[in-house]
Amino acid sequence: MILSDTHELHREVDVPSGDILFHGGDFTMFSRSLSAIDDFNDWLGELPHRVKSVVPGNHEFFLERDPSRRSLLGNATVLINESIEVDGLRIWGSPVMPLANVAFGMSSAEDRRRLYTQIPKNTDVLITHGPPYGILDSALGSGVHSGCRELFDAVMRVRPKLHVFGHVHGAHGIFQTNDTMFVNAALLGLDGGIDKDPIVLRMSRR
Repeated sequence: MILSDTHELHREVDVPSGDILFHGGDFTMFSRSLSAIDDFNDWLGELPHRVKSVVPGNHEFFLERDPSRRSLLGNATVLINESIEVDGLRIWGSPVMPLANVAFGMSSAEDRRRLYTQIPKNTDVLITHGPPYGILDSALGSGVHSGCRELFDAVMRVRPKLHVFGHVHGAHGIFQTNDTMFVNAALLGLDGGIDKDPIVLRMSRR
């Protein structure tokens, strides 16, 4: 089960059951409310999924400034430029965005390129907060592509089975290539409310 960009409205989401939950970040509103962070963790603990993995988003300053605060999300595994293996699936997650003045912003294209070379070639599931350039990175009718070109190049190199992301509200959906299923799971609509449902997929090992 895949979702992203819930922005403290997680309890308004109708969550289907499943084995694994991926959250692509922006579960806070600029990390302003500690009680909202606690409630998000409590909500994660109430869900039936055996495995929960969360990548922070550009709103999660509290995790960027103090990595020890991962403990506030004890009901999930928080991935910050690192990998885990779950049920035979190799997962790598990163919150990095090609922006300045946001949480986990990395404005240097060269720094992002260097970071993404760390993604293992055998990665099955890639979770990033932001999209790759040109894929589900533009709200309908906007004509503005906000995805990362260096991330796109990395995805073309690694060719994961699944690439999960969010960030771009209004671009929710699935795009399939021969190698990779791309999922923009941002649930927050352009009007500021939850207007999409989580995406449910069935995955098999390579």
